[in-house]
Amino acid sequence: MKFPVLLFAAGLGTRMGDLVKDRPKPLVQVAGKPLIDHALALTEVPEVGTRVVNLHCHAPMLRTHLAGRDVLFSDETDLLRETGGGLRHALPLLGTGPVITMNSDAVWRGPNPIAQLTAAWRDGMEALLLIVPRDRVHGHKGAGDFTRDADGRLHRAPDAIYTGVQIIRTETLADVAQEAFSLNLIWDAMAARGGLYGVVYDGQWCDVGQPSSIPLAEAMLHV
Repeated sequence: MKFPVLLFAAGLGTRMGDLVKDRPKPLVQVAGKPLIDHALALTEVPEVGTRVVNLHCHAPMLRTHLAGRDVLFSDETDLLRETGGGLRHALPLLGTGPVITMNSDAVWRGPNPIAQLTAAWRDGMEALLLIVPRDRVHGHKGAGDFTRDADGRLHRAPDAIYTGVQIIRTETLADVAQEAFSLNLIWDAMAARGGLYGVVYDGQWCDVGQPSSIPLAEAMLHV
């Protein structure tokens, strides 16, 4: 089975400070390569079909950088819709089945996260999130997101960190009235129904959310 993937690249990246004055956050470089290129490289697996990148901040620069590659664009230059609204806005390009979503501001060391996630997907799941224990996280500030029970279901708790990669069914996005909303709203409803699952990533993960995370990411990649 091939999954379409949406790479979230529309955010303002304000925590990056001066690094995003003249470029979008996905074009900030880590280890000599823009963040969006790190993310796209992970989608080059047999399990991925259509690839979509959403755009808002410095959209023409991202279009130019990705020109000639096998990607489609979901344009949000009229309104930044957050993760939930952004996913719903991109559905005409992604189709009606389960979708992979991936943040573009992280780097990984270990097995391909998309391959690990798709191998764990099962029909009864509403969403499957890739999480990582705190002792294998770099650059992330703040509490954890979820705990995983014996059946693999996720519940809110300051435990494991969500890595920004998931497979999610999109039918319930239509039930939200707002144009801009977070996927947290959808996850909470899924968790209440017992449909929110998690799988633990087997490698190291770095959240590149602020300038101080860049040297941490580069050190992790070169260990």
